[in-house]
Amino acid sequence: MVFVTIGRWLVKTSNKGSPKPPAGPAGKQSADQVSELTTNRLSVYLRCLSELEDAGVRTISSQSLAEQFHLNAAQIRKDLAYFGEFGVRGVGYYVRDLKRHLRQILGLDRKLRVAIMGAGNLGLALADYPGFRLEGFEITALFDTLKEKVGQESRGGVPIYDIHDLKKVTKREGIRIAVIAVPAPSAQHVLGQVVAAGIKAVLNFSPGALQVPPDVKLKSVDLTVSLESLSFFLAQGEGDGE
Repeated sequence: MVFVTIGRWLVKTSNKGSPKPPAGPAGKQSADQVSELTTNRLSVYLRCLSELEDAGVRTISSQSLAEQFHLNAAQIRKDLAYFGEFGVRGVGYYVRDLKRHLRQILGLDRKLRVAIMGAGNLGLALADYPGFRLEGFEITALFDTLKEKVGQESRGGVPIYDIHDLKKVTKREGIRIAVIAVPAPSAQHVLGQVVAAGIKAVLNFSPGALQVPPDVKLKSVDLTVSLESLSFFLAQGEGDGE
C-alpha cells in the first residue's frame, strides 16, 4: 500500500493499480466536505508531531499522542481517516512520515508567497515574523497608499509597494495569499483590490465583517473579540469572588 498526492489531498492506492481519487459521501471525504474544524486540528497535530520529532520520538499511538498533548484519540483517528490509512498495527504512527503526510495534505510541502496589505505597525510586525518562513510561508511584499512608505523596506527586508501595483506584483511574484492589516474603514475596499488581483485566499486582521466572492476563502482574526472574551472571563471570576 502506498500513498500519492492528487491535487491537494493524499490518497491511498495499491501498488498494482492506479490511484483512486477521494470518494464522495459514501467513502473518504472530498476536499469540499472536509470541515474547517478538521483542517484546524490537522494543524495542531502537525505541531505536536514536530515537537515529538525534535524530541527524538520515532513512533507514537493515537492514545499516547492524545494523552501527551491533551487531545482526543478517537478524534485523531477519525480526522486522519479522511485522508488515508496512516497507522501501523502494533506500532502506531511513524512520526516523521505522518508529519510529512500532514504537510502535504495542508499544502505546506511547497513555498506559499504572501503579501501584506498595510505597512503600518501591525503589517510591518507580521512581515518580519520569522515563524511564517519556518512553516513555508514567504512574505514577499507589503503594500501601502502612503507615498513616503513606497520604495522602503521592513526591517527584515520586505519591500513596500504602491497598492496600485498590486495586480502587477502579484502576477510577477506568484503571490497566493493576502493579509489585510489596514484600518477598518479601508478594509473592504482593499479586499476588493486583492480579489481583483486574482488572490483567492485572504487572512483579515481588520475588525468587522467583510464580503468576498464564493471562490475566495476569507479567515478573520479579530483581536478585539478575543480580548473581550478574556475580559468576560475576568469579570466572571471577579464576580465569583465577591
